[in-house]
Amino acid sequence: MHDITAAPIHALPALYHAAAAGLLTLADPGYDGAGIRIHVPVKQPPGRQELDINTRTRNALLRSLRCLGERGFALVTARWRALQHITLSPGKIGDIARAALVLTHFEYGYIK
Repeated sequence: MHDITAAPIHALPALYHAAAAGLLTLADPGYDGAGIRIHVPVKQPPGRQELDINTRTRNALLRSLRCLGERGFALVTARWRALQHITLSPGKIGDIARAALVLTHFEYGYIK
């Protein structure tokens, strides 16, 4: 199910509550058209036009948040090849994923 299809059931009620309180919400491009105060990245206009400073800042914040999740996902799926070829039960996959996370943390010096 696409993000915007599932959003009215799972995410938008909480986001609209926050919007009613005056809070802005940053979302990925899948939430385009979700409603007021839900901001998605804006593409660069054609030609030499530049986005205004608020839009550029919002885009930078969205990129900086997304990059953390994307990097983590890339480490788990691409780096740990065992996770790409699993034919085990879903309960065993969790154990392997946890082990891969511990090894990654050890490699990057987060744990000793």
